[in-house]
Amino acid sequence: MRLAVTLLTIVPLRADRADRDTARRAMLLAPLTGLVVGGGAAAVLLLGDLAGLAALPRAALAVAAAAVLTRALHLDGLADLADGLGSGRPPEDALAIMKRSDIGPFGVVTLLLTLLVQAGCLATAPDAATGVVIAAVTGRLALPWACRTGVPSARPGGLGALVAGTVATRAAVAVTGAVLVAAALAGAAAGGAEGALYAALAVVAGLGAALLMLRHAVRRLGGVTGDVFGALVELAATAALVVLAAA
Repeated sequence: MRLAVTLLTIVPLRADRADRDTARRAMLLAPLTGLVVGGGAAAVLLLGDLAGLAALPRAALAVAAAAVLTRALHLDGLADLADGLGSGRPPEDALAIMKRSDIGPFGVVTLLLTLLVQAGCLATAPDAATGVVIAAVTGRLALPWACRTGVPSARPGGLGALVAGTVATRAAVAVTGAVLVAAALAGAAAGGAEGALYAALAVVAGLGAALLMLRHAVRRLGGVTGDVFGALVELAATAALVVLAAA
């Protein structure tokens, strides 16, 4: 749990080990770190409401809080993956583009649109505070699936090589079931039966979007990287927010 929190949030907990077995457990616990990020964003939404802020400024501040709580790590991965895939280059060249410190036009446009969609959805969701927690947990649910057996690493080193192929599919399924139940209960507490339905649909939509992108990234790059993981987190969370806003 300490490794999961250290890798995925700004909270500086020191993990005793960082071998593949520890990394496997950290990825299985990754959805729990969404409670830290989503909880912080939800607190900002509630405080903004108490301060009398309009819906859109509250939502923008909540999105900013989530970025701070992750050091914008996942947003950085999203921009890098967009630049790499958008280049249309062979895998080696695309990976080199992703590793550069600068950001290209594909990354800029992807970041802007993603943040706009997230803020817009939070501004219109019936229960934004509950929704942002569900979305944050859903985003991190993509990680066990991205690290499941059979998904290779695109590079010999880095985070991808540490965690790639460590999670059994049945373990990812079990974690998904737990997240679905928890999200449905949270949705039911906020909006009754309809809230439970939309919360479950949000988890399914977020995970589905992440798996589609994972398949495409593996096909184009030859495997996963830390940037791919970050992009999947943001994509899954955004897709979940879109469904919750539709409620």
